[in-house]
Amino acid sequence: MRSRYNLEPERWFALQSRWESLLQPFQVEQEIGQKVLLDLFKAYSSDGRYYHTLEHIEQVLATLNNLRSLSQNYAAIEFATWFHDAVYNPKANDNEEKSAEYAAMILKGLEIPSSTIEAVYSLIIKTKYHQHIEEIDSKIFLDADLAILGASATKYKIYAQLIRKEYVWLSPAKYRTGRKQVLQSFLNRERIYFTEKMFLALEQQARQNIQEEMELL
Repeated sequence: MRSRYNLEPERWFALQSRWESLLQPFQVEQEIGQKVLLDLFKAYSSDGRYYHTLEHIEQVLATLNNLRSLSQNYAAIEFATWFHDAVYNPKANDNEEKSAEYAAMILKGLEIPSSTIEAVYSLIIKTKYHQHIEEIDSKIFLDADLAILGASATKYKIYAQLIRKEYVWLSPAKYRTGRKQVLQSFLNRERIYFTEKMFLALEQQARQNIQEEMELL
């Protein structure tokens, strides 16, 4: 049986547990934390989302499990994960800024330290261009966000289909042009993944997936 957020009970409880564990060191009142979580669930389950959903958040969190030991401020990375697509309108070009602002507002209300809030804001803004940066937490977060690019060919094809559904309002020709530009920008990079661990694990598959999608567009 699925919830109104299209989650099986075990996935719901897993996400809830992960959120509560994140908040616990900051001594956030459980009732207040639960309200924020439900608002996030609602945002990621809103109409028009096919890829930028709770499943994406689950995937990023799962990837972070393997990169956590590399981090300097892991709480900031995980907060950024929860909030980085909280505001998502495929017709807009300021989703990252609005998501970062939303995160800062909510985290301030939860009395999260300002240094952590600033780190979260910065991490979310970096998802706008996914450009190389030396700071390790940014590398970890950006790599986890793009882990789908290096998924199996089958999973990648599903991802590509879901992205197309989010841009259904674009004509096939306009979508093809825009999507090719995005994909080519990744291929033009010296490396898609910044951390050595992700680079070794997924770089080759990611490039193959992207090349195959471009050939089909």
